[in-house]
Amino acid sequence: MERHDLLKANSFDWVLEPDDPAARYQALKYLARLAPDDAELAAARQAALQSEPVRAILENMAPEGYWEKPGGGYGPKYFSGVWTLLTLAQMGLAAADDPRIATACAYYLDHAFTPFGSISYNGAPGGTIDCLQGNMCWALTELGYADDRLEMAYDWMARSNTGEGVAPLTEKKQAVRYYAYKCAPYFACGANQGQPCAWGAVKIMRAFANWPAEKRTPLIQRAIQTGVDFLLCIDPLTAAYPTPDGQKPNRDWWLPGFPIFYITDLLQLLEALAGLGYGRDPRLQNTLTWILNKQDKQGCWPLEYTYHRKTWADFGTRNRPNKWVTLRVLRLLKTIDEKSA
Repeated sequence: MERHDLLKANSFDWVLEPDDPAARYQALKYLARLAPDDAELAAARQAALQSEPVRAILENMAPEGYWEKPGGGYGPKYFSGVWTLLTLAQMGLAAADDPRIATACAYYLDHAFTPFGSISYNGAPGGTIDCLQGNMCWALTELGYADDRLEMAYDWMARSNTGEGVAPLTEKKQAVRYYAYKCAPYFACGANQGQPCAWGAVKIMRAFANWPAEKRTPLIQRAIQTGVDFLLCIDPLTAAYPTPDGQKPNRDWWLPGFPIFYITDLLQLLEALAGLGYGRDPRLQNTLTWILNKQDKQGCWPLEYTYHRKTWADFGTRNRPNKWVTLRVLRLLKTIDEKSA
């Protein structure tokens, strides 16, 4: 399955147009796969760093490495460190591109990382939750930030979902235990009435897909299998995963957007599982067909979920062809080509 066979038209040239320098940089970096020292890529990198919103984001960072408010970076939404690092990572930037990004990564871990490897919204062990852990492990890895603490973070992310070496919530005297949010193994979440949370599972699988294969310990491999089994236990296109009080699945599953924060769409589920080599799994076929059917005659995808006026920039107009969502799909198809058996 070659990606051009699935496109109605060649949208690669569109995302390369210079009107959005950051989108062009990502396309050259991840789709064209230009070498890091390539002159065209270097020029695109500099153009991206000088473009909005990248310039505004970096200019608004405190010298210490935080945005808006010091600390663990969870609030205020969606301008503080968590959301800003996620945005920069999704835009295709890296810690090596600008020293301020590396400073922000270090500051974040200094204030959100706990001694047990969990990543916390408030710096305390009780502030960990799967969607945050997965998001930030993915973002820091995607940004190319090298830090020994990340190995501990990935180990905790695996251990807390297989249950190995983590005491139950009720054993409050134990140093390493579950808490109100991350309340049990198998992607259990207090915000989902203690049931497995598919949004959190997608974030975690996406992070594991970003972790180098040679670093995937047997523990991590077991956690990956646990996540794959959970996400593929139903037809993902239905999104019929556990919900509070048996409510209908959140409609946002079916609204591909940019950027993606704790809300999860089915495109991100595809990104995560394709990154782990499951892109051609028959159980994903309905979901893949669904996303392919969203393209227009030009091979472009619309922006259906947006944080309009809620974060540093607007990344397009709702329901209009969008370079960032199109890039997500083009990268997905490339991943399927490269990683699927």
